Amino acid sequence: MNFRVNATSTQPLYLQLTQQIRHAIDTGVLQPGDSLPGIRTLAEQLVVSPNTVVKAYSELEHEGLLEMRQGSGAFVAGRKATKAKSDRVRQAQERVRALVERLQTEGFSEDEIQRLVEAELFYRAPAQKR
Repeated sequence: MNFRVNATSTQPLYLQLTQQIRHAIDTGVLQPGDSLPGIRTLAEQLVVSPNTVVKAYSELEHEGLLEMRQGSGAFVAGRKATKAKSDRVRQAQERVRALVERLQTEGFSEDEIQRLVEAELFYRAPAQKR
């Protein structure tokens, strides 16, 4: 599994990494028991501080998605992920893909689409946030 971060994004690097790992777990790309790259290894691959990876892994461990094993690394926790959740995520991903394709057809660049989505998530009213 290859992870990427965008240093020019307004979103913190650890959150970008956290979201990618969470998405990989939700969609079944990462299964319970799968190991993730070591902290130093992943930090070098992403060209970020090891503290960035530690923060992402710690947050996911706190959520119960990862298990940190001393001397062994980080592993996807065995949790009761339902097939329904996985199916919902895949369906949502298809809808997002269709929207992105439609916006690109209308002439929007990837950066513009990303800014539109980020602005919608960031600026919507608190009652709408989940």
